[in-house]
Amino acid sequence: MVKEELYTYDDELRAELGTFCGVDEAGRGPLAGPVCCAAVVLRPDSRFEWLDDSKKVTALRREALFEQIKSEASAYHIELIDNETIDEINILEATMLGMKRCIEAVGCIAAAIDGNRVPQTDARCVSVIKGDAHSASIAAASILAKVTRDRYMEELAARYPQYGFDKHKGYPTKAHYEAIRRYGITEYHRRSFLKNLH
Repeated sequence: MVKEELYTYDDELRAELGTFCGVDEAGRGPLAGPVCCAAVVLRPDSRFEWLDDSKKVTALRREALFEQIKSEASAYHIELIDNETIDEINILEATMLGMKRCIEAVGCIAAAIDGNRVPQTDARCVSVIKGDAHSASIAAASILAKVTRDRYMEELAARYPQYGFDKHKGYPTKAHYEAIRRYGITEYHRRSFLKNLH
C-alpha cells in the first residue's frame, strides 16, 4: 500500500523549494534517553510500501522501512542529542540543535520540518504541521528517528532491566514512575523532567 498523497505533497514542495530534506524527531516527551532527529532526501521517483507517520506503522514494518529508506534515499542523517544536553539547554533547543545538525549534514539548501518551529540554519526551512502525515520525506525521517531511538532504549533496557525501557521507551508511564521511585534515576534520565521526584 503506497499513500500517493504523501508523494504528491513532496512534488509540490520540490516545485517550490527545489531539492529538500524532510526533518522529524522522536523522543521529545520521555523522561529518559536522547531526543533523536533525522533528515532524509528522497529521490522524486521513490515509493515505499506502508510509509506513513511512524506512530501509525507497526514496529515490524518500521524496521523494514528503516532499512529501505537508508538504502534508497539520496541522503540521510540521524542525530542523537543526549539527556545531559537536554537538561542543559532544554528539550526544544536540543531538538532544534539536532535538526540543524541533520540539515547541515545532508547539505540541503531547503528543509521541510515537522511541527511549528524551525531551527536556525542557512537552509530555507518551512514548517509543516503534522508533517509526518502529509509529506513522504518527513514520514521517512520520522521512521529513521523512531527506529533509531527505540533501538537505543532497547540497548539501555539490557543494562537497566528493572526500568522496563524496552516497553515504554522512557516515556512517562505509571510503570516507569514506579521504577524511578523504587530504584532512583539513572545517568540516562532527564533530571529537568523529574524535578518533583528528586
